[in-house]
Amino acid sequence: MKFTVITKNLQQGLNTVKNIVGKNLNLPILNTVLLTTKNNQINLSTTNLELGINYFLSSTNEAEGKTAVPVKIFSDFISNIKDEKIDFSLKDNILNIQSNNFKTKFICFDSKDFPLIPKIKNESLVVLPSKILKNSLSSVFDSVSLSQTRPELGGVFVNFNKNKIYFASTDSFRLTEKVISTDSKKQVSVIIPRNTVAELIRILSDHEKDISISMEENQIQFSSDNFEIISRLIEGRYPDYQKVIPIKSISQILFKKEDLQNNIKLAGLFSSNINDIGLRVDKKEIVVFSKNSDRGEFNSRIKNNSNNQVEDPFEVLLNYNYFVDGLKNMPSEDIVFEYTGEGAPIILKPNDSEINLTYLIMPLKT
Repeated sequence: MKFTVITKNLQQGLNTVKNIVGKNLNLPILNTVLLTTKNNQINLSTTNLELGINYFLSSTNEAEGKTAVPVKIFSDFISNIKDEKIDFSLKDNILNIQSNNFKTKFICFDSKDFPLIPKIKNESLVVLPSKILKNSLSSVFDSVSLSQTRPELGGVFVNFNKNKIYFASTDSFRLTEKVISTDSKKQVSVIIPRNTVAELIRILSDHEKDISISMEENQIQFSSDNFEIISRLIEGRYPDYQKVIPIKSISQILFKKEDLQNNIKLAGLFSSNINDIGLRVDKKEIVVFSKNSDRGEFNSRIKNNSNNQVEDPFEVLLNYNYFVDGLKNMPSEDIVFEYTGEGAPIILKPNDSEINLTYLIMPLKT
């Protein structure tokens, strides 16, 4: 194994694959990145047995081969190199690295011990712009359950329909649904694990090209021109969440997102140990309030400029953190706040008919 690679390209590849490994004490091979050279290309591979990432970059190869390098020290070392190119050669599981200004050696693992990352050969189910996929996943990510009691809620539910894709998540206290228009070659529903979604959001943040999505049995693959992400899917039946979303609302109030965010954050400073803040709404104004026996209390008033006037005043208590998360992911300056009745869910939506995003919060009991 002998090759030369441009430093910045290798740095970018390692930054893409390194996050999912490096913490396994029982299987040291899972703390490595597999380097594979073939046809003037390097494949960087990492896996935690549930998620695998392949990253491809160009190189000049004199001799092909494979080796597994401890990913943390290797990535830290390469990230600090300033030379334009680096030369690599492997002999007896020792990786020799050399450039104009340094020479070093890494003790490697036998590549035969590296787990096989599955390759999905089925045709693409759908191709999406990376920005649309990333924004859709980001919109629903906060509502994914962290509890282990219901494994099916520990991921993002994705329903590939003929003309639309539905992204949804819930932790039983809140629910988010994002819908985008597209053409899918197959109607199928899957649950993508939370950790996979987090890695996709991170990687797609710096990616501009289209993403192809394909599936095979209990695996899903997201691929572009220079990487592949292959993940297991969560088994189980996702709840029929759409039955929870109210069809009609009693009152609709239009807020400026920035105004509401500022008042909610201030109220959060005085929320109690259950993170509760309240909204009291009538025809003239909206009062945001909170009270803490150790810190004090907070009240702010916002003029009600909604075209749809509130017929009956109402008051609702909401979890501060859930409220902030919902507002954070609303991609519009104006937010529609829907009251659907006492004890019923509160709904937040962007005031833009072209953005199909719904965020639902269950109120706290008074």
